[in-house]
Parts: sequence; C-alpha cells; structure tokens
Amino acid sequence: MAPNFRIDLGSYIPSTQTIKERCTTLKAWELPKQESALAPDYVWTNKDMDPVPPEDQTWTLWTWMAYWATDTINLGTWETASSIIAVGLTWREAIPIMVVGTFCVAVPMVLNGAIGAALHVPFSVIVRSGFGYYFAYFCIISRSILAMFWLGIQSANGAQAMQLMISSIWPSFNNIPDTIGFAKQGISTEGMISYFLFWIIQLPLLLIPPTKLRWLFVVKLVAAPITAIATLAWCVHKAGGSGSLFNQPPKVHGSQYAYLWLSCMSAVTGSWATLACNIPDFSRYARSSKGQYIQLPFLPIIFTVCGVLGIVTTSATQELWDGTPLWNPLDIIAHWQAYGSSGRAAAFFAALAWYIAQVGTNITANSISAANDLTVLFPRWVNIYRGCIIAAIVGGWVIVPWKILNSATTFLAFMGGYSVFLAPMAGIIASDYWLIKRRQIDVPALYDPYGRYRYFHGVNWQALLAFLCAVCPNLPGLAYSINPTGSHISQGVKNLYSFDWLFGFVVSSFLYTVLHKIFPARESLIEKTIDGVEASLGRKAEAGNASPGLEGGGDEKQMGHVHAQRKMSEGFGYANVDPIHRARDVYET
Repeated sequence: MAPNFRIDLGSYIPSTQTIKERCTTLKAWELPKQESALAPDYVWTNKDMDPVPPEDQTWTLWTWMAYWATDTINLGTWETASSIIAVGLTWREAIPIMVVGTFCVAVPMVLNGAIGAALHVPFSVIVRSGFGYYFAYFCIISRSILAMFWLGIQSANGAQAMQLMISSIWPSFNNIPDTIGFAKQGISTEGMISYFLFWIIQLPLLLIPPTKLRWLFVVKLVAAPITAIATLAWCVHKAGGSGSLFNQPPKVHGSQYAYLWLSCMSAVTGSWATLACNIPDFSRYARSSKGQYIQLPFLPIIFTVCGVLGIVTTSATQELWDGTPLWNPLDIIAHWQAYGSSGRAAAFFAALAWYIAQVGTNITANSISAANDLTVLFPRWVNIYRGCIIAAIVGGWVIVPWKILNSATTFLAFMGGYSVFLAPMAGIIASDYWLIKRRQIDVPALYDPYGRYRYFHGVNWQALLAFLCAVCPNLPGLAYSINPTGSHISQGVKNLYSFDWLFGFVVSSFLYTVLHKIFPARESLIEKTIDGVEASLGRKAEAGNASPGLEGGGDEKQMGHVHAQRKMSEGFGYANVDPIHRARDVYET
C-alpha cells in the first residue's frame, strides 16, 4: 500500500474565534493537558517525553550511518575544517585535529547514546537521574539555547546559498545598494533579503515531521557530496594541483602552536557538544543498544572525509585568487557566476544542494532538539509546533547569527565557547549512569518530582559542585574569546581555555564520581532497572489502550484507537528523525 502523505493543515490553523481570544487573553494560549503514561496526574507534561513504544523503535545500525551521513555533510563541517587553516595551522595539523576532536566527542556520544537506547527516554528525562528533578531544567534550558544558536548559524550559512541562487538567476541582484552596512552589521541589504527568504521558506519545513521528509534527506545525501566533490575537482583542475597550501609551514610556533592546536580541537568537539548531551533524543528510537556503537568509528571518519574535501579545496583556492584561502565553499561557487550563463547554472544547482543540506541539518539536529526542550520547559503553553516556531524566531533573529560567522576566528571562538557548559553535562550524565548507578535506573521515578531522584529539593548537590568546578575556571577564557579587547586575563587562563571541552568533561566526571563515592545518595540507587517501556505498556493495558507490538499486531479497531490518541497528543512520535524507515507518527490516519 502506498504511504499516506496527507497532512490535515486545517487542524493546525486556528479559527477566527480562537485568534480573537488569543489576542485578548493569555489563557486562550493554554494547551489541553496531555495524559502521560508515567508522570503523576499533577505534573503537566507531554507525550513526547514518554518512553518510546516498541512500534516506534525503528533505528538500526544502518539508520545511524545514514543519520550521521546526512547530518555531518553541511557547510558547518566544511568551514570548521577549513577555518583551522585560516587561523594559522596547516593541513598536517588539521587532519589529526579533526580525527582526535571528533573521536573525543564520539566517546561520550556512545556512552550517553547507550542510555537512550537502553531506557528509550529522551535527554530531558535522563538528565534528572544525575542532576536532580529541578536542576535538570538548567541543563534543558542551556541545551535549548545552544540548539537555537546552532539553528541560527546553519540558517545564516543557508542564506548565503539562497543569495547565490537568486543572483544566478538575476545577476542584477548583486548590485543592490547596501543600506544596512556590512562593515558594521556583518550583513548587507542583499544578504538580509536572502536571509529572510531562506528563513520564511525553511519555517514550514521545520513544522513537517521528519518521517514525512525522508526524500529530502535522500536528496541531501546524494546532492551534497556530489556538489562538494565537484567543487573540489573544479578548484584542483583550475589550480593545476592541490595548491601551495600543502607546502606551507604553520604561521605559529612553540607554545602558541600547541595551544592553537588544542583550541582548534576544542572547536571541533564543540561542533558536536550539543549532541554529546542530547544523543538520547535519537538513540531512544533504537531497536537495540548495539547499533548506536557504530558512532564511535563512523563519526570521526565521515567528519574527517568531509573536512579533507574542504582542506584540499581551500588549498587550491589560494592559487586561484591571489593567495587568499576561501574557507566557505559558497565563496567559491560565487566565482562561477563570472563564467557566463553556464557558470551561473552551475552556481545555482550547487547552491541549491547546500541549501537542502542546511535545511536538512536544521530539521534533524537543531529545530526538533530545541522544540522538545521548550515543550518540557513550558508544557502548559508550548507544544512541538509552537516550539519549532519559537526556535526559528530566536535562533534565526534574536542571536543575529550573521555576526558570528563574520570571520573564521569568530566562528572558531563561538564553536569552542559553548562547549564550556555542555562538556560537564555530558560528563555527569555518563558517569552517573555507568559508574554511579551502574546502569540500574528507576525510569518511572524520573517523571516524579517527589521520586528517588529528587535529592535535595530537586537539586543533586554533587552534580552542582562538579559542574561549577568544571565550568568556572574556563569562564574568564570564554569572556576573553568573545571580547579580547575588553577582557584582561593571564596567559595560563588562556591556555586552560584552549582545551576547555576536554577539561570540562574529565573534571566533571572525576569529581562527580568521587563525591558520590564519599557521600553516596543511597535513595537513588537500585539493584535492578525498572523499565519505563514495560511500565508504560502495562498501564496502557490496564486502561484498555495497549500499544500494538513492533510487528503491527492488534486488530483494526485497536489500531484506530491508538492513532486517534496519537493525533490528540499533538506531537507524540514527532521527534523520530529516522531517515530510512517509515515510523508511525501523529499525522498518520
């Protein structure tokens, strides 16, 4: 049977009366209270926080490989690798930096991914085990803000692709007078027009469940690598080789060289620091915990391959354009427009491929992550759709991402900076599950503010102390990286900040483990895991609403009842971004 792709947009467009009420009273924005399988009745929650039922556990080893292939191939990966050269190092340093940096972040990715695969619950629930029910909200807020930051960064990159697409069709677009002022604002008038068009076209795509956009991911998986390889081939051919960049020595030496190496490595790990924390949001859809282990070798390989394409291409561009390395592939594509109509056609389709790559990454890695966090933070007011809209507005406009991307140095500073907060979170989550709880978790208690993971008024002081000890030493370095002229710190503090991610992860893991060994929170320790999926299915069965099994068991009446409940949930199953399998979701009828 052909899949049903119909989306009932009428159910999501408010009526005239609803609009009138929402303009006059705040209560009209309140959402209907959803019933949760595990959360107490007095807790306002949403069904996307519940353990994933068996029929939605679709991810396999091949899904993980497809996900990382589609998520990694984007302008951010290309720019991170190439900008290493732009700040003074060479390709000899750039390649091991990418390998070591991605491997370092792949370790917590696998450790924390195994938690989601075993328990089938999201990051926003798992984090309560180590941090406490209420302190976990700090982690959720931090992660949501950073996801929105990254959504904005990818959108700013995608806007450049939109600008190239427009100017390839109408070359006069490049001649629009700049009334905004690029030198001061970091964006020109034509850039702002392109950014707005990218944002307004992307917005409805962010609201469509990823399971309905599988063909978009397939197109991205094919078009983006072909475009990257074609760009490399053109540059190498025109330059008559890979370029003199491969023969250049590094521009820095001694201790400055060592700490710049570490700083670039932290920037690489920083690009995946968010996912190192919230990887359970994706691994909870895994059929078993074995498939997700492919991340350990596959992530460094795919990231490095994409980065090497950027490095070789950047090297060749020095021979073509007066010794200036172009670390953004869109800057290279822009030069194609000078080759007449055929060059503009090539520029249009290359820019279109990068446009699709940026939108796909924003959907799978940024928009859904931020929206899920917002639904946890404000379940009374925000569902998954409102969360996507809020994330698009904050990430797209509030943080002014075009200023962050104004130079290679600024980009690296941003990438390395926010890992100051995420690295300790990843370390505490991993050490809590593997070393303290020893993989034995009471999943239903994670949903109860008065359960065994309440600790002291909802705060686990061991996690708080370990987090502060890992973050505070790097705060002066973070301030200096953002505003070098307005901050004055010692060289030792600068050197410490150069490996902020590694420092934060190791220190937080060590201190949290030691503190719990000395002052064990015995009420949080159990001898055997209380499985959330089994508890959820048991309660549904008691209520006469048992979920059908993985093979689609259950009669037609029961299936219809389940789908009706899912539509009422306004988001259950939305976050399954499986690029291979067709998972059931709220839109299926």
